[in-house]
Amino acid sequence: MAMQIGLGGSSDELDVVVEINTTPLIDVMLVLLIMLIITIPIQTHAVKLDMPTGTPPVVTVQPEVVNIDVDFDGTILWNSQVVADRPALEAKLQGLAAAPTQAEVHLRPNKLVNYKYVAEVLASAQRLGVTKIGLVGAEQFND
Repeated sequence: MAMQIGLGGSSDELDVVVEINTTPLIDVMLVLLIMLIITIPIQTHAVKLDMPTGTPPVVTVQPEVVNIDVDFDGTILWNSQVVADRPALEAKLQGLAAAPTQAEVHLRPNKLVNYKYVAEVLASAQRLGVTKIGLVGAEQFND
């Protein structure tokens, strides 16, 4: 406990101020916190993975590549040839998906094309089972 003595004023009585000195309590709390941090075991998170063993087989045959371009007005080009409409595109994609080894599809949208046309091509390819599809020329959108 601390006492405060009044220096000024006419009162001869001592004023007792009852305040708890919290400094030792804070010191004890910090020591306990440090002890708790030291005694907590280190958490090691490990994920079990079954990694393939051996060397992968060498690919001797390069896959066929089909380039699908979507022009700024929504015109679809299959290997630089204009596709008449969406059913014609879906027929070509269905033939591509039915092949024993699927060709890679490189989809190259124009920078000015509406996303709706690109999404239609992607949706058709996914629905028909084309699995090897990628967007080419994405660096044009970095501006």
